[in-house]
Amino acid sequence: MAQVEATTERIIAADADTVFDALADYKDVRGKVLTGHFSEYEVREGGDGEGTLVHWKLQATSKRVRDCLLEVSEPTDGQLVEKDRNSSMVTTWTVTPAGEGRSKAVVVTVWDGAGGIGGFFERTFAPKGLGRIYDELLQNLATEVEK
Repeated sequence: MAQVEATTERIIAADADTVFDALADYKDVRGKVLTGHFSEYEVREGGDGEGTLVHWKLQATSKRVRDCLLEVSEPTDGQLVEKDRNSSMVTTWTVTPAGEGRSKAVVVTVWDGAGGIGGFFERTFAPKGLGRIYDELLQNLATEVEK
């Protein structure tokens, strides 16, 4: 069983603190910037970064739906980690300064992939699909914070 990884990044025309605060705001902002691939969004505990417990369903393809229950931590400044209680999936969001009034947002998702031929297809296609979903989410986030 090999680990699968999907990485996406975007430069956003807002300072790093503003971008990070918006990303960590599961109560008001996160639900607004999710793409149509996410459904049943619900904050179950907390709502602002560390200590948040959030639920959603992620429909990566027409046949693949992941029921996610995510525990949020902030291991270092500018970093959010979402660990799925229902699977091996871990998503790490990192926001760093990228010049005057700009920041770089990077999202990395890793999980234990399937074995065999199914695993081959998962390792080949899932990172690209998830990358497109997170690219759209980061675009929505940029639109939200660049207002």
